[in-house]
Amino acid sequence: MLAIRFDRFGGPEVLAPVELPAPEAGPDQVLITVEAAGVNFADTHQTDGSLLSADRLPYVPGSEVVGRTADGRRVLARVSGGYAEQVVADASGVLEIPDELDAGRALALLMQGLTAWHLLRSAARLQPGETVVVHSAAGGVGSLAVQLAKEFGAGRVLAQASTPEKEQLALELGADGVASYPLEPGAAKADVVLDAVGGTLFDQALESLASFGRLVSYGNAARTGFTPVDPARLGRLNASVVGFWLRPTLARPGAVEGPLKELFDLTLRGRLRPVVHAESYPLAEARRAHEDLLARRTVGKVLLRP
Repeated sequence: MLAIRFDRFGGPEVLAPVELPAPEAGPDQVLITVEAAGVNFADTHQTDGSLLSADRLPYVPGSEVVGRTADGRRVLARVSGGYAEQVVADASGVLEIPDELDAGRALALLMQGLTAWHLLRSAARLQPGETVVVHSAAGGVGSLAVQLAKEFGAGRVLAQASTPEKEQLALELGADGVASYPLEPGAAKADVVLDAVGGTLFDQALESLASFGRLVSYGNAARTGFTPVDPARLGRLNASVVGFWLRPTLARPGAVEGPLKELFDLTLRGRLRPVVHAESYPLAEARRAHEDLLARRTVGKVLLRP
């Protein structure tokens, strides 16, 4: 079968199509023929070695797929090695989905949807009426976080994005305005900031928090290294920085099924619009998908199709 693998750490250029034996399902596992695999920004960190150690090489990336089981069920699944034509998944990580939910929207709701949900509910503990700033608001997580913040009762949602076109998309998704730092004179400071960028944006956002505001850091897309946070500075600002990582969150009881059920329900009722990138990339062109993702040329969920 065709799969995408890297044998050394680096940029998108290390991703190569290879022929591998088809996997075999073990006890409590299912074999899935992949309809589409999701691409996440975390995959680029795996590729460059910032999330993996060398003893894991060679490595097939990909943490989520939509596909068919051997008995014909159409499923959404958390996996390891999803950049492939076939993959095995633990039965506990497989969820049957209806045909009316296309692969792009379903994949958007898994890792990125759960991230957005937990950023607001579990990490930020958003309260009704609060002001939320969402960085990378046209991305897979950000585009969902803008909408969920409104759904969860935020009083005002401001969007930060890298281009005017992406800012416009965030406004169409329900953002009340565009965030630029320092926040516009006279505007209320942010109660919650969701930041996956780091670097300069992190520092600017921290200074823009209201009293008892929360800056939730869940990534370092700027790749500038982690910003030191002085406890005395937090005391002066009367604010907090909250770290968030999805992987340990998913291991908590009730962290997956309940939130996913709510996300599916909101989507099927038309209250939540998962954004899917206009182009689906052939599996063999995973390198180009990573290049476009890193260059900020994508919007919403990015898909690979075998």
